[in-house]
Amino acid sequence: MTTDHPLLYQMLRIRRVEERVAARYSEQQMRCPVHLCVGQEAIAVGVCAALAHSDWCFSNHRAHGHYLAKGGDLPRMIAEFYGSDLGCSKGRGGSMHLIDLSAGFLGSTPIVGGTVPLAVGAAFTSKLQNLGKVVAVFFGDGCFEEGVVHEAMNFSVLHQLPILFICENNNFSVYTPLDQRQSKRKIFEIAQAHGLAAAFGDGNNVRMIEQLVTQAVDNARNGMGPQFLELETYRWLEHCGPDFDNHLGYRTIMSVEAGHSACPIEAYIRDVEKSLRDALIKKITYEIDLEIDAAFDFAFANLDVQQTDLAGGVYA
Repeated sequence: MTTDHPLLYQMLRIRRVEERVAARYSEQQMRCPVHLCVGQEAIAVGVCAALAHSDWCFSNHRAHGHYLAKGGDLPRMIAEFYGSDLGCSKGRGGSMHLIDLSAGFLGSTPIVGGTVPLAVGAAFTSKLQNLGKVVAVFFGDGCFEEGVVHEAMNFSVLHQLPILFICENNNFSVYTPLDQRQSKRKIFEIAQAHGLAAAFGDGNNVRMIEQLVTQAVDNARNGMGPQFLELETYRWLEHCGPDFDNHLGYRTIMSVEAGHSACPIEAYIRDVEKSLRDALIKKITYEIDLEIDAAFDFAFANLDVQQTDLAGGVYA
């Protein structure tokens, strides 16, 4: 792995993985739907760069970037997509059920809001057992409409838990924009009303995200209670699947163009790496593509692995 510019490396790695998944999805060998995070890479990378390896992380249906940024095993993630027993969830979960305990990635599920109370429970464990771990949980703006999220935030404030709530606001719950679902207000201000320390940030600026999260993690780790960040970003592809869906008309041409122009990778290159752009990107892309090739080779080599113990692994 190229050691220079790790934030850029990780964003490019997630982007290339997602693009490869999208390119191969039409082969109809992957045993699951996929929710890709193209355009949203900066949040996963910026947040996880500020976490310690020993900290814990939870995610949702759009979890690939979070899993990879936290250090999840790439070959086993790809194998999971193909239903292999060597997948990270033993081929039983697919794209939306990822886990790598060795990386502190405790799991993702597609139930909207489902992992938020689990993350709060993990943070309660960390506090009760003096583990010193901070817990980060990723969720979307649609998740903020689930009652359990507000109950979980309230509980975290009551017990001053070491947890970081990360709201990835891409402005859409499937096809419905935020202004058709919620009254005119900032999400992070509602979190403040619950008593959380909360802030708003540009979800496409990876360096700013890392700085915000570094401070938030430090606060949580030092007994200052739960932290909340609303990070605005843009989902490039369809809600579920490998394609663009601009033809559906739920997003305007202007909004699509604005979303693409705010690409977090291009923004980083413009701000930081103008002079090294071509050589650096070529080097990083070559390294990443070799890793992705090896991950797919691992998955394909184990497509015939039989699941002889279908009841195993249901309970850890």
